[in-house]
Order: sequence, then structure tokens, then C-alpha cells
Amino acid sequence: MTTETIETDAGTARVTWHTAKKARLVLAVSHGAGGGVDARDLQALAAVLPGHGVSVALVEQPWRVAGKKVAPAPKTLDVGWRGIWGAVAEPGLPVISGGRSAGARVACRTATELGAAAVLALSFPLHPPGKPEKSRADELLGAGVPTLVVQGGNDPFGKPAEFPEGDFELVEVPYGDHGFAVPKRAEIGQEAALEIIAGCVVEWTRTLG
Repeated sequence: MTTETIETDAGTARVTWHTAKKARLVLAVSHGAGGGVDARDLQALAAVLPGHGVSVALVEQPWRVAGKKVAPAPKTLDVGWRGIWGAVAEPGLPVISGGRSAGARVACRTATELGAAAVLALSFPLHPPGKPEKSRADELLGAGVPTLVVQGGNDPFGKPAEFPEGDFELVEVPYGDHGFAVPKRAEIGQEAALEIIAGCVVEWTRTLG
């Protein structure tokens, strides 16, 4: 594991690399507006994917590195993501643009522009909780590259059944909330939920190269 800081037009970002020995892909993945790269799903992917030929770059957006508690506007998040792209593309491998929640929106909005090989959208916030009329489906549908959505079955930002038809794959994590936490009464435990996430991403990356 190695860490590097990168200067962007939105401030200093931080990238923590979990490198595969014989990498064929890079997954650059960022956090949401309410947390960091210690999120359970991001850590699960960083632990598993390098063993399957995918180097994982966990990206901390500049606002998070600066210690701020509130994420800036979407346009500023996009600026930070553009700023780290050269570093994650430097190995010369196809790069999957990924993120959870707000980070998933950033990945979708910038994928075509940055030349991403694919998009991984974890807990895509289809709409604000309780406001399905304020849909962000256009961002997801406009990604323009192969896209995998991994969504909790009880995500208040959009349950799997709420997603529109489109050119993307969707995997449901049963009982999972927006952070993929599952209640104690659920038929699956927390570790099983994380195994679903990591397993489906491993299988999907095999279709990418």
C-alpha cells in the first residue's frame, strides 16, 4: 500500500494505492459526501480486487483531505476528480472510474470526458431520500461506458426497483442501506453483504479485460 498527494485545481487530493502484482486494470474509486475511503465497501474492494489483477486507487477528494465536513458543489467535485486522473492513468492500464454515493455521480458525469474504460457506481444516489421526483437518472444513463451499479435493497436514496431501464448492470445487496449496512435481523450478515459486493465487482471486471 502506497499513498501519494496530488495537487488539483480544487486543492490537494490523496490517493492510496492497493496494487496488484500483475495488474490488467485500475479501479480509481472515491468516497461520498458524508464519509471517507474507510467506508466498508471501498475497503472490501481494496482488500479483494488486487488478488484478481485489479489495482485499486482509493481517492480522497480535496475537501476531505482539507478536513472539511461538508462536500462542495458537484462541479467542484468534478474538478478534483479530473485533477487526479493523470495519476491513476499513469500505469498505462484501462481505468475504471468509480465512487460511492456522490463519488458515483462524479464518476458518471466525467467518464466519457476522461476516457474511462467503465464506471462502478456504489450506492448511486438516484434521488434525495423521500424525493423520488428529483431524479438523477440522467447522470447514470449518460455515463457512456459499461456501468455496474451496486445498490442496497433498502437504500433510501433509491431502491433497486426504482432504477429506470438503461444500458447498465445492477446488483442488489439484500437488506443493505446507503452504506451497505444490514440490520441484525437480516437473513444475511454484514460479511456476507460485503462478499456480494466484492464478488460481483470481481466478476464484472473479468468482462472488461
